[in-house]
Order: sequence, then structure tokens, then C-alpha cells
Amino acid sequence: MKIVLASSNPHKVKEINAIVESENIEFILPPEGFDPEENGTTFEENSLIKAQAAWEVSKTWVLADDSGLCIEALNGAPGIHSARYADSPQERINRVLSEMEGKTNRKAEFKCCMTLLNPAGEVALSYTGICKGSIINSQKGTNGFGYDPIFLLENSSKTMAELSEEEKNKVSHRSVALQRVLAFLRTVTIS
Repeated sequence: MKIVLASSNPHKVKEINAIVESENIEFILPPEGFDPEENGTTFEENSLIKAQAAWEVSKTWVLADDSGLCIEALNGAPGIHSARYADSPQERINRVLSEMEGKTNRKAEFKCCMTLLNPAGEVALSYTGICKGSIINSQKGTNGFGYDPIFLLENSSKTMAELSEEEKNKVSHRSVALQRVLAFLRTVTIS
């Protein structure tokens, strides 16, 4: 079974397909014409916007996600602006580290809201996965991407960037949300 993943990021498709490799599901990039304007104010709204845009060009099962890093001491920032918090991945990390200087509350969480649309374009499921942790003072690890090198997993001595891809796929916010989606898909007949 193929499901359109509402993303133009091949890395995300690869990561999600690695998580579901034991399932009879393959996620594929949307057809040409997928270009949503992510103007929602929450992960849930942006996930739905992307799902609807992918459905418009494919008219089949679609899964969309919107995710980001939410830091308690920064009132939830960077939040929905995580991918646009600065011009490059390193500059985004530098900005967070700068804004966290002197802060004692280091609590943070990665959030991932997934929205699944059926072939009629209706929301079949919406779920938010969360991975809790904290922001450390300097980068550790070389795996992953984004804010992974400064995100220390809760009850762990490792950052997200120190995990292997297989380890990350068991604990990440995206994996938590995807497991709920997969549990739902196992209950429906998909043609």
C-alpha cells in the first residue's frame, strides 16, 4: 500500500519508511503541484494544511506532519517556526543556545502532529507525538539533523544526535506519532 507523505523532503520520507519497513506500507512524495502555504498557528493547523494540499494533487490516502522544538523557558519557541528560526541549521542551533544563556529551566520537547486523510479528503486521524528532554549548553553528537545535537533525551545521557538512526526511530516524536497512525491503519481496509 502506498500513502502520499505531504512533504517535499526526501530525508523525511526515508526516515518514515525506515520506521515502517516491517509494515506493508510505502510512503511516497506527493505529485507535482504540492506547494502548501504553512500559515497555521499550531502544529495541528500546519499539518492539516499540508495534508489537504497533498490530497488536492493526489486524491488518495495522505499523511502529513508538522513538527518542531518547543522550549519551556522560551515560551514554546522556536515551535512552529523551528525550521525558519534562522537561515541555516547551525545558525538555528546558535540562536537557541544564545537565547538559553543563563536560563536554569532547560526543559524542552520535540512535537510532531500527524494528520491522516482518507481518499475522500476527510481527516481519518490526527495525533501529536512528543519526545521530552532538555537543552544542553553545547552540541554533542553528529547524527540526525536540526536541533538534535543540543537536545538531551529525558532519562538519558545522550542527545538525539548521539543516537543511531535505529535508536532514534524508536523514541523520536515522529516515531511516537507514526506508531499511532500505523495502529489506526491496521484497523482499516485500504484499497
